[in-house]
Amino acid sequence: MSKLLIVIPAYNEQDNIVRVVTELAEHYPQYDYVVVNDGSRDRTAALCRAHGFRLIDLPVNLGLAGAFQTGLRYAAENGYDCALQFDGDGQHQPKYIAPMLKLLEEGADIVIGSRFITVKKPKSLRMLGSYLISWAIRLTTGRAICDPTSGMRMYSRRLLEEFAQNLNYGPEPDTISYLIKNGAVVKELQVEMAERTSGQSYFNLMRSAEYMVKMGLSILLIQWFRKRDTTTPYPERSL
Repeated sequence: MSKLLIVIPAYNEQDNIVRVVTELAEHYPQYDYVVVNDGSRDRTAALCRAHGFRLIDLPVNLGLAGAFQTGLRYAAENGYDCALQFDGDGQHQPKYIAPMLKLLEEGADIVIGSRFITVKKPKSLRMLGSYLISWAIRLTTGRAICDPTSGMRMYSRRLLEEFAQNLNYGPEPDTISYLIKNGAVVKELQVEMAERTSGQSYFNLMRSAEYMVKMGLSILLIQWFRKRDTTTPYPERSL
């Protein structure tokens, strides 16, 4: 079985992080994990230390892209074959890790835990944005991605190295679209997401609308001008 690292970016998740990591550690010990505390202002880092969790504690808030890239650099430098983006709010369910890993081992570069392969998207303003992003990806790549905004994504070694060393690689739909255009094999697995039970999501209605517009414009316009470096190997960690 491939050596997998579960990367858990966490910002102000003191109400959820202990439950999320404890479930992984107790019921899925075959997978390694690391919590990347993204400059939280609450007790997220303190709770991780108190429970002996594997922790990377960023002194300032870098945002999701910076925290996730930190986790993938850790994965690349420590010899992991693949990495999983896993939310610290408890919405992602670890029972789907094994089937996602199977798809990766069968040749996928990225596997997305999708809510909408066999389930219809609800009619809401937020899902309208998801429809628009899916449409933009299909228009520019020819590939249909059912749940482009899902944050549960698994990356192969080749892709985690790219994310680890390229500053403009965020774990977002526009980067997924860009990688598909450049030959990446992306597969989706039907999953269910749990409801957030504590804390507040960053995305209110206004931020969700801004995010969807930003992603749509990036996919339709900006991605055509990005450069991809697939020849420079990730530097070996000096011992």
